[in-house]
Amino acid sequence: MTPANPIRLAVAPELDPAAVPRPALPAISMKRVDVAFQSKAGPVQALAGLDLTIEKQEFVSIVGPSGCGKSTVLRVVSGLLKPSAGEVRVLGSEAEEARLYRSFGFVFQSSVMLPWLTALENVELPLEVIGRQAQKPPISPAKLLEMVGLKGYEHLYPRQLSGGMRQRVAIARALSFDPPVLLMDEPFAAVDALTRQKLHALLLEVWNNARKTVLFITHDVYEAVMLSDRILVMSGSPGHIEHEIAIDLPRPRVPGLKSHPRYLSLCSRILDLLIHEA
Repeated sequence: MTPANPIRLAVAPELDPAAVPRPALPAISMKRVDVAFQSKAGPVQALAGLDLTIEKQEFVSIVGPSGCGKSTVLRVVSGLLKPSAGEVRVLGSEAEEARLYRSFGFVFQSSVMLPWLTALENVELPLEVIGRQAQKPPISPAKLLEMVGLKGYEHLYPRQLSGGMRQRVAIARALSFDPPVLLMDEPFAAVDALTRQKLHALLLEVWNNARKTVLFITHDVYEAVMLSDRILVMSGSPGHIEHEIAIDLPRPRVPGLKSHPRYLSLCSRILDLLIHEA
């Protein structure tokens, strides 16, 4: 006899693996990374067990005491320094592969402009190296210089530019081949306070428009809070991430934000953490 209300078993449809959503890869991932150097006094452990994840389009700053390994982190991410242990990934690729894929642009503390090239020629240099036909930039080098406020200065040489202007050229050059990631190693440390404020505004505008992933190294807590989505505080001997602070300030960031109680509270908290780590 057939039951009046037979139970019907639901059979799950066969899934197409290509249709199954996969979690997005982070822009930068470091897992249990160690870096050790050999010195005359013996081995030096620069980084130990460092874990770090930065999502795409996120702006993350690293602060910490001098010598804690902040710049070492950037060198490892860029593939310029091979870790002693651990795994480093940039957009899913190993760091050295990501460098070959031109996944990131680099801005150093010094602008590192070639003195025999004009501002425009310095911005064009990465395109000359990789070949113009290999990758056509969405924004021309001349337009990039205009975006960083250097229209009319294209044909001047580095000796004819101020320190702040040279750093603007360095930012334009790092963006010239449209990398998805920007690595910035204390890029504004060598300029005066007023120029630094202008460069902050410039970088925020670039980030708001292009939404690059940014890993930013700085000693300046106030700078880090103004620019970042998150701040990672490193401790030294050996270096590792000790604290992570979310910066819950509204965007776009404007100069008046610096008088906001929440901004001042975040700066004070991070300064206290740095004093403790030092």
